[in-house]
Amino acid sequence: MHHFLIDSSGLQGDVIRIEGSDVNHIKNVLRMKAGEELSVSVKGDDREYRCGIEEIRDDEVICSLRFIKEEGVELPFKITLFQGLPKADKMELIIQKAVELGAYEIVPVKTERSIVKFDEKKAAQKRERWQGISEAAAKQSRRAVIPEVTMPQSMKDAAAYAKDMTIACIPYELVEGMEGTKRFIEEMRSKKSGTLGIFIGPEGGFTKEEVELAEAAGVKPVSLGRRILRTETAGMTMLSIIMYNLEV
Repeated sequence: MHHFLIDSSGLQGDVIRIEGSDVNHIKNVLRMKAGEELSVSVKGDDREYRCGIEEIRDDEVICSLRFIKEEGVELPFKITLFQGLPKADKMELIIQKAVELGAYEIVPVKTERSIVKFDEKKAAQKRERWQGISEAAAKQSRRAVIPEVTMPQSMKDAAAYAKDMTIACIPYELVEGMEGTKRFIEEMRSKKSGTLGIFIGPEGGFTKEEVELAEAAGVKPVSLGRRILRTETAGMTMLSIIMYNLEV
């Protein structure tokens, strides 16, 4: 079933109005017709609205509400993924999968060992593309929100941002054993909800100084096991661990 995200203004009692670029997608790409069913999420509302198409106009699709499905799609923690800038187009994959796994926000981080040198002149254009990937992934996974991809930050600014979070971690290859990871998960589950940060290094990992900077902000070093994971794998692994422990 096709799924769309709408603003709260699009929900008017039992009438749902879909506007913007989704109208063209419904009409000319999907070629949907009156009577067909689709689902929508209202931004900020953790429910799925099932509805039937009543009329397709040039600038809007008018639907009638059939029923509301209570799913609890969003996690109790708003998770921010602080992702060290990777090379090539890995960031696009990371954003897509992070959104599917429940991330609430993605913050690209400029680190000492980032291979890619971010072009400040093209920053807005790059962020716009990343945001589009986030939106597409949110629709595909039937999220109730579209996670924001921010402008890249320095490690210092990212650590300062994480300082005010409920809890945060930084997977680091020099951490031995999984005890620290287990303690982090136990603390997270005891807090039940709030804001949560995950720091993931680029291909070369974090420097000792960057890890110490994060620790000084209250970010807890953890291990993801004995194997060294790629940057595009590490974030997905930590998000999967968190998702599992919050949804059991």
